[in-house]
Amino acid sequence: MAPPLLTLQNVALTLGGKPLISSADLSVERGDRICLVGRNGSGKSTLLKIAAGEIEPDGGARFFQPDATVRYLPQEPDLSGFPDVHSFVVAGLGPSDADYRAHYLLDALGLTGSENPKNLSGGEARRAALARALAPQPDILLLDEPTNHLDLPAIEWLESELAGLRSALVIISHDRRFLQNLSRSAVWLDRGATKRLDRGFGEFESWRDAVLEQEERDAQKLDRKIVAEEHWVRYGVTARRKRNVRRMSELGALREARRTATKAVGEVKISVAEGLVSGKLVVEAEKIAKSYDDRPIVKGLSLRMLRGDRLALVGPNGAGKTTLINLLTGVLPPDSGSVRLGANLQMATLDQRRAALDPNATLADTLTGGGSDWVEINGERKHVIGYMKDFLFPPEQARTPTKNLSGGERARLLLARALAQPSNFLVLDEPTNDLDLETLDLLQETLSDYPGTLLLVSHDRDFIDRVAGSVIASEGDGAWVEYAGGYSDMLRQRGAGLTLTPARNTPEKKLRRADPRPAAEVKRRLSFSEKHALETLPAQIEHLRAKAAKLHEILHDHDLYARDPKRFADATALLAKVEAEFAAAEDRWLELEILREELNG
Repeated sequence: MAPPLLTLQNVALTLGGKPLISSADLSVERGDRICLVGRNGSGKSTLLKIAAGEIEPDGGARFFQPDATVRYLPQEPDLSGFPDVHSFVVAGLGPSDADYRAHYLLDALGLTGSENPKNLSGGEARRAALARALAPQPDILLLDEPTNHLDLPAIEWLESELAGLRSALVIISHDRRFLQNLSRSAVWLDRGATKRLDRGFGEFESWRDAVLEQEERDAQKLDRKIVAEEHWVRYGVTARRKRNVRRMSELGALREARRTATKAVGEVKISVAEGLVSGKLVVEAEKIAKSYDDRPIVKGLSLRMLRGDRLALVGPNGAGKTTLINLLTGVLPPDSGSVRLGANLQMATLDQRRAALDPNATLADTLTGGGSDWVEINGERKHVIGYMKDFLFPPEQARTPTKNLSGGERARLLLARALAQPSNFLVLDEPTNDLDLETLDLLQETLSDYPGTLLLVSHDRDFIDRVAGSVIASEGDGAWVEYAGGYSDMLRQRGAGLTLTPARNTPEKKLRRADPRPAAEVKRRLSFSEKHALETLPAQIEHLRAKAAKLHEILHDHDLYARDPKRFADATALLAKVEAEFAAAEDRWLELEILREELNG
């Protein structure tokens, strides 16, 4: 068996006088697909930096195969010092790497390469960093939150790209669907130490819960043993002095073990402050339109939101999701059409840009509004320290300025403040950003029980599936279409995913529903070849789907590349060809099916 490409053994690191990592192990072999999971602040990013050689640990050992290549994607990539994005990406290539791969990735990620790094948005910088990390096709890819700032089309493209690589992957992500689809092993960093599960993320959470339950049982057994020993000390029959000394020493050891046992971090406790019952009608939009610089953002959209509805907006970055939220909530007037808000609305909002936080205000003042130590939740006053604890903030952080908080802490703080406001209409713009998996779980449960109305924007597919009752998707050119159900239901109804770069991809234009064909074209009939294609394409698509599934199964053998490089290369090339044929066949069928529907009325 080949030795691991990368090994961390008993790694330890102390930051700011506090042990962050005490005993962490990580072993990465060829073809591994590992997700690194743990609470916010547990040290996941730090451990990944140690693995990448960016940080030297205080203790333990790091071994790296000399001939192996590794690429690391940090959470906040630094593009300074490069004249353009192409130069930044090419700088990550090795001597034997081909430049064409950099061009392919930049184009696939919607970048030209000529962009000035100083003018990039967070999402564009993340795409450039992804292109730099993926271009060399290294032996090991260390990815810290690769889906941050990416929209749904880019996330799905990245997922497909990573699935086809031969590189070993170590991924930190809060995107459940992403981890479920890519991982085959899970490393849990908890209280400074690591535990490994040689199964994918889909089975991690039940395994983690079982581990914590066993820890609780062991702690209870230890408590009972301490009580029994203390009873013996007080009331037992006096025995030989040597035996007494031994048992007293054992009792001291038991007490020390119980005292130094590291307890699991407490759970987040989320509750929503409920407002008055709103009217049955919450929002009614009638043929609203909005454009910027002659570019349509919303065109001819009509919808009604009733009390209790849960509506999610999805689309590529730049499609206008935040603009549409502002239109529907009355913050922004439409260019044409009308928006009517219902009676008795009490709206609470969460801003994805974190712009609502005063960087110099303390955590306590942010929650209370200043001048008080109390927060009112559902008519009951709660001390701000207790409310902070519900969101995992220790008391000593009460006077901490918000500018000193981490991304995850700022996300929890904004969530705590938004949910403390009495509301019957929650408007959440990217509420899942920077939240850990446990907090996401509780947020989903809380929103599911929320009696009011919910309007949200999210790029988390699993979150949308669990929370939303309907989805409005951007179809490009200002068109928005509503689908019943969650994100997965939308994909089934739509017949295709969201496009990555709307301006350059044709499927989005083919699927557009707000721009009918010219009348002269509508009057014609399907030709014989078009009818034949409609009848035969479904079988062809299924055949190609089955063929791709078999090739994926072959490539999922992580030892294949080492055992038979030629077969791996042939299967990879054939899979790319089959997937291209599948996409072309599906696009053709969609085009013909839409044409048939239009010709029939």
